Amino acid sequence: MTTQTQQIQAPAAPVKRRPSAGLSGHRFAGPLFASPALLGLAIFLVAPFVLALVLSFYRVQLNSPRPARFVGFEQYTRLFTDPDLAAAFGHALLNNFTFAVIVVPVQTVLALALAVLVNRKLRGMVVFRTFIFMPLVFPLALTAVIWRLIYSRGDQGLLNAILGFFSGGGLTSHDWLGDPTTALGSIIVMSIWQSVSFQMIIVLAALQSVPTELYEAASLDRANKWAQFLNVTVPGIRNTLIFVALITTIFSFRLFDQVYLLSRSGSVDRGSTETVMTQIINTGFDNNNVGQAAAMTVIFMLIITVIAIIQRAVARQRGGV
Repeated sequence: MTTQTQQIQAPAAPVKRRPSAGLSGHRFAGPLFASPALLGLAIFLVAPFVLALVLSFYRVQLNSPRPARFVGFEQYTRLFTDPDLAAAFGHALLNNFTFAVIVVPVQTVLALALAVLVNRKLRGMVVFRTFIFMPLVFPLALTAVIWRLIYSRGDQGLLNAILGFFSGGGLTSHDWLGDPTTALGSIIVMSIWQSVSFQMIIVLAALQSVPTELYEAASLDRANKWAQFLNVTVPGIRNTLIFVALITTIFSFRLFDQVYLLSRSGSVDRGSTETVMTQIINTGFDNNNVGQAAAMTVIFMLIITVIAIIQRAVARQRGGV
C-alpha cells in the first residue's frame, strides 16, 4: 500500500500594489481645476482687501508731495467720532439698507414670476424672452443715458409725458432725479429693470430641473396649479431662491454705477442717493484722502460679510443651503 504525501506550500506573502499614477493624480484633480478660480479670487478680492487694510493705517494724500504717514486706528475712530464724517457715512449706509430692503424681495419675486412665465410654452415666447434678456446685455452707460431721458424734468421726459397724457396735463414737470423724495426710488426702478434678467436666468434653470413626475403626481392628487406651485415648485427651487436673495443683497450694497453715472449729469440729488461706494470714491479721489477711503472700505466689507453670514445661518436653520 503506497502512501501519497501532499506537499503543503506556505501561502505567498501578499503583494503590495503600487498606486497607479492615474489614481494618485485624482487627489490633485479638484484643487487643480479650482486653481484658476482661486487665483482670480486672490488677485481681485483678497489682495485688494489686504492693500486697503494696510492703507487704512496710513494718511495718504494723492496730491501731496509728503510721504504716507502711519496713523494707526485714527481713521477708523474719525469715521465714528467726527460728526460730519460719521453723519455722511451713516446716511450713505442707510441709503444702502433702504435700497437692499426694497430691491431684494421685489427683484427676487419678480425674477421668479418672469421665470415661471418664460418657462411656459406659449406662442410668441421667443420674442418675449428677447425683450426680457435685452436689459442684461445693454452697456451700463447706455442704460444710464436712457433712464436719464426717461426721468428728465418737464414735458421732455418720457415719464412726465406719459403722466401728463393720462392726467390731462396735470403732471408734467416733476424732477424725478432731483427731488429727494423720488431720487432713490427712481434709481431702484432702474436697477430692478436692468438686473432682474440675471436673477431670472438662475431661477429659470432651477425651474427646468424640477422633475416633471412631481407635477404628474400632484395632478393625480387633484392639486390645482397654485397648489402645485406652492408644494412642488417652491420647495424644488428653495435653495436657488435663497442663493438669488443672497447675491442680490450683495449686489445691492455694491450699488455704485447707476448713482455715479446719473450723478455726473448733475441732475441727481446726491444727498438722497449717496451710497457707501460713491462716498468711498468721492473721499479717495475727489477729496484725495485715500487712507480714509480705505478705512471706509474695510468697515463696509465687514458689514457685508456679517450680513451674508447672518443670511446663510437663517437659511440653514430653515432647511436651506
